[in-house]
Amino acid sequence: MAYNEFLADRIRQIFREQKVNVCEKKMMGGLCFMVDDKMCCGIHFSKKKEMDLLMARIGVDATEEAMKKEGCQPMDFTGRPMKGFVFITPDGFDLDKDLEYWVELCLDFNPLAKSSKKR
Repeated sequence: MAYNEFLADRIRQIFREQKVNVCEKKMMGGLCFMVDDKMCCGIHFSKKKEMDLLMARIGVDATEEAMKKEGCQPMDFTGRPMKGFVFITPDGFDLDKDLEYWVELCLDFNPLAKSSKKR
């Protein structure tokens, strides 16, 4: 199953409202939003949970506080959580204000994020 296009449109709208230049890449079975050539946030369809998850790159420092929010969980593809990344279930981003919170958190971290090496 592909990622949720409605969720993608909601995220695009937030970027438009904030006048953020964003590039989209299909990857990891979903859609990734890149800001300044760095992974910012994305949508991942979890086959295991049979639901769309919001992937948020928020940095290690923000992770502990974020984990207290509804629907937030470690980003874990391989049995080992990725540091500085979290998944949010639909309960945590269903309301527009909640989705805006997560996207804003990602945008706040983006200037501090390291860019991946170019091939």
